[in-house]
Amino acid sequence: MTNTPEPETRKARSFRQRYDELEARRAELVARLRALGGAARAHPGYNRAMKLLNETFRKSKLAQRLAILQAAAWLIDILERLSELM
Repeated sequence: MTNTPEPETRKARSFRQRYDELEARRAELVARLRALGGAARAHPGYNRAMKLLNETFRKSKLAQRLAILQAAAWLIDILERLSELM
């Protein structure tokens, strides 16, 4: 057997799969954020989470996007807990 490199289509598909998975996760987080009530929407963290999920996410490289989604998820968790207290 020869050790041949992977075809370009496999690399592209792998990139595309990762991209699609991150986009799906982003959509889930945006839906969670939009489902929050009025008290959470008034909190400054709401705007920051929305900025993370849109502006910051779009400007970042693919390798950085997972960390951005994790930060947004953490912030949404906090907002959900705060809205339970209010």
